[in-house]
Amino acid sequence: MRIVTLNPPFFPKYSRESRSPAVAKSGTLYYPMWLAYATGYLEKAGHDVTLIDAPGANLDTATVVERIKRINPGLVILDTSTPSIYSDVEIGVLLKKEIPSLFVMLVGVHVSALPKETLELSDQIDAVAFGEYDATVVEVAEKLSTQKRDDESLKSITGLAFRSRDNSIVKNEARPFIQNLDDIPMVSSVYKKHLDISPYFYGHSKFPIIVIVTGRGCPFKCTYCVLPQTMQGHQYRKRSVQSIVDEFRYIRDNFLNIKEIMIEDDTLTADKTRCREFSQALIDAKLTSIPWSANSRADVDYETMRLMKKAGCRLFCVGFESGDQQILDNIQKGTNIDRIRSFVKDAKKAGILIHGCFMVGNRGETRETLEKTLRFAKELSPDTAQFFPIMAYPGTSDFKFFREKGWIVSNDFRKWLTDDGLHSSVVSNPDLKYEELVAYCDRARKEFYMNPKFLLSKSWQALTHPSEAKRLLKGGRTLMKYIFSPSIKNGSGNDCNGKNP
Repeated sequence: MRIVTLNPPFFPKYSRESRSPAVAKSGTLYYPMWLAYATGYLEKAGHDVTLIDAPGANLDTATVVERIKRINPGLVILDTSTPSIYSDVEIGVLLKKEIPSLFVMLVGVHVSALPKETLELSDQIDAVAFGEYDATVVEVAEKLSTQKRDDESLKSITGLAFRSRDNSIVKNEARPFIQNLDDIPMVSSVYKKHLDISPYFYGHSKFPIIVIVTGRGCPFKCTYCVLPQTMQGHQYRKRSVQSIVDEFRYIRDNFLNIKEIMIEDDTLTADKTRCREFSQALIDAKLTSIPWSANSRADVDYETMRLMKKAGCRLFCVGFESGDQQILDNIQKGTNIDRIRSFVKDAKKAGILIHGCFMVGNRGETRETLEKTLRFAKELSPDTAQFFPIMAYPGTSDFKFFREKGWIVSNDFRKWLTDDGLHSSVVSNPDLKYEELVAYCDRARKEFYMNPKFLLSKSWQALTHPSEAKRLLKGGRTLMKYIFSPSIKNGSGNDCNGKNP
């Protein structure tokens, strides 16, 4: 069957795959990674698939629609996110208008949280695949390619919600998670076939970069984290070590200019024994020439870090979130302030850089705890840092908590972003309005990056480690466009009690 997998147009350099979808001030642009994995799985099943990443290729809606008309697929699969959902649905409607026989299906974290509500936005959307959708979209493609569309056949597909012939909405049972992740083709091979990799950039990583996962799901239960709560669950399902070694080798042999591999597992270091096994396997296979980075918790022991560094690990991306222990406990982070300090000290000793993530507006946040977090960020002094206002997404424990409190100030999903597509918030507690949270993040970012000590250290880093200079210049150039400009301009922002259109 001829299929298009589409990351639809929205803002330029908009990252749907980010855990907090937005236009990043660092210039970061994510790969459409989950869509690419599904593309590979569909191709393995024998389908003719075209992956189009509109934000990555800087394609507008008219260009995308015209291109898909020329392909004339029977099925189009659109990725979605909370802030872009109305636009995503509109593009699906446009495609249906141009190709009336087209089966339009949506995927992603937003539709996984709100499958029926999403289908209610337009009767031109045929279905959504909720949860981990690789196998669901393959089964839909098989049904559509072997027989006429039939409600009874669609009712047999787990993980699917669809519009029946009588226009009612049917939600099937959830699909079990894929246990054998080695069965899914390497995502890097999908990039090689379908994408120009040059636009993709992580502000904390060397450039050009390839992004993969070695496992899905996260065993931790942070209240805010959307991917485990909506799509991939809390069981950490892992690829075999050999499959990871094979993919590193494939990347080395097929992307000759790649400077880094980013492992985007929610928490690679959740299984420290496997981290050591994986690291030793890379060393034994002599595959340490390409540096790699990973998402980590602030609880890795020094000996594990030392072996990971030997295997090529360059950087940990760590969610520190807050400098206040009570807030960390409130959001079920499961980390400890003193342990965080020793972790950062050990990482620096091991020679592993840290990208620190801080999120404000969490349960229990006050103006005092905001300042505590900024002081903590400066004390830890990671290589790079980002400051986010809380963005409570549908399907998360946080969204339910803040909505029950009456602290979600808008029901319009567009308001999860500023007018420029930057991170905003829709959470205002009685003491801290969302505008204050966004303004605090602007100030914290400025104080962190414009600190003379930090600027001097970055200059020295660029001089003594020339391989870091390219990402420092690229990220710094983009950041400087925003550092002195407020995210929320006068006259823009969320309207309290806003309604969905």
